[in-house]
Amino acid sequence: MIFLGLAIVFALSAGAQRLIYSEPDRDDTRRLNFEIIGKINGNFLIYKSIRNKNWISILDNEMKQVSKVDQDYLPDNDRVINVDFFPYNDFAYMIYQYRKKNIIYCVAAKINGDGQKVGDLVELDTTQVNFGADNKIYSVITSEDKSKLMVFKINSKNKKLYQITTLLLDDNLNLLKKSRLAMPMDDRNDYLNEFHLDNDGDLIFTKFDRVNNENIGKAAFIIKYAQADSFLVRELDIAKFYLDEIKIKPDNYNKRYLLTSFYFKQRRGNVEGYYFYIWDKQSGQVINENAVAFSEELRREARGNAGVKTAFNDYFIRNIINRRDGGFLISSESFYTSSPGGWNRWNNLYGSPFLRSYDYYYYSPYYYRNMWNTRVNTRYQADNITIMSFDKDGNKEWSSVIAKEQFDDQSDELLSYQIFNAGGELHFLFNSLEKRANLLTDFSLKPNGELNRNPTLKNLDRGYELMPKYAKQVSARQVIIPCIYRNYICFAKLEYN
Repeated sequence: MIFLGLAIVFALSAGAQRLIYSEPDRDDTRRLNFEIIGKINGNFLIYKSIRNKNWISILDNEMKQVSKVDQDYLPDNDRVINVDFFPYNDFAYMIYQYRKKNIIYCVAAKINGDGQKVGDLVELDTTQVNFGADNKIYSVITSEDKSKLMVFKINSKNKKLYQITTLLLDDNLNLLKKSRLAMPMDDRNDYLNEFHLDNDGDLIFTKFDRVNNENIGKAAFIIKYAQADSFLVRELDIAKFYLDEIKIKPDNYNKRYLLTSFYFKQRRGNVEGYYFYIWDKQSGQVINENAVAFSEELRREARGNAGVKTAFNDYFIRNIINRRDGGFLISSESFYTSSPGGWNRWNNLYGSPFLRSYDYYYYSPYYYRNMWNTRVNTRYQADNITIMSFDKDGNKEWSSVIAKEQFDDQSDELLSYQIFNAGGELHFLFNSLEKRANLLTDFSLKPNGELNRNPTLKNLDRGYELMPKYAKQVSARQVIIPCIYRNYICFAKLEYN
């Protein structure tokens, strides 16, 4: 009976998590660019491009490649500037922009679960540019419930008065509202950042200036309501301290917006804690604006190799997760390089893709471009993860720290983590170096802050190196994780049963 019981327990634990790998295709070399589209009609779709080829790989539930579908309507890669995907249950929109002569075109294609284009291409907008300008013009964002899409562009030719054009679309790509608005940029160090679209079609973002290109000394929260042709601007009250990169998270269930950031008491000072700004949509008022300092106990637990006072100086906010009761979680990670002149808050521009005041676009967290490190003696490091829970008023409830130490001298593609939301708990997935091999580690976080390290996943000893930072949750119980196998790119499905 004892042996039978042990056998049953082992069978249940072994079947709790299932990892299946795809076979690498001969075209899927390390030079491949890819994006995990999602799960559509039971198939897993992955967009791939290399040189002048663009195609979508169709994988079945066992990660076997069913077909490769060339997207031959796309111009060659020399003219395609950017591609974005927005998946639904039975189709996905591919919205891409390309250049032809001196015109940038923004076009949408509808893709079914077999990777085939459905219907005609839809031209969303065009922009005339100067010859030689190959930058991305359009950004596309979607609401949490996928009922709205917004295409927007920012003309920064006049550095003191930007022209912002927005196109609000429904989920059938019908135009709901087109607006052209002016945004005064009072200082040469003014920036715009963190563009989000809520379920009502309202656009929200931040405007701020950096003091000597360092900390944020002045900032505003901006709303462009769906049917409005104007901006609502609210200044943040930060006269007594400085901010780091400001993050925004719409809370669609409670009709609120959360703005948060690390804050400093002085320029280039130590990170002191979190700043909060909570806006209520229904009342049109700020319901909370305050700062919460990190405790000495949390600093000691989170500091890693740093000192207690400097414990959070290498941390960056990675995730904000809303709760139904109005509370929220914030997870942040220590990330830096240990080479001479390595990255930090002051020369990495806060890890933001907005490197200059006219680079208004996002990189997809699921889009991979091969970028190997060409600098000598550069070591990328990603260490501890800190998770903090706050109630609806921004008061701290609990904190947890996941201790990890990751490094790589080639690139950061195997480092950092990804969150899998299982409903009743959150799973933090990342690589741990054990016996000179990277093994996927899974920590589960319960609603009360309790952390548990789950048993090492099976099927991790076959020469595959997983890249969890590019992983994408494609269903309630499935995650697709890119991986490297013998200098090829392939994909693994992690399934929680």
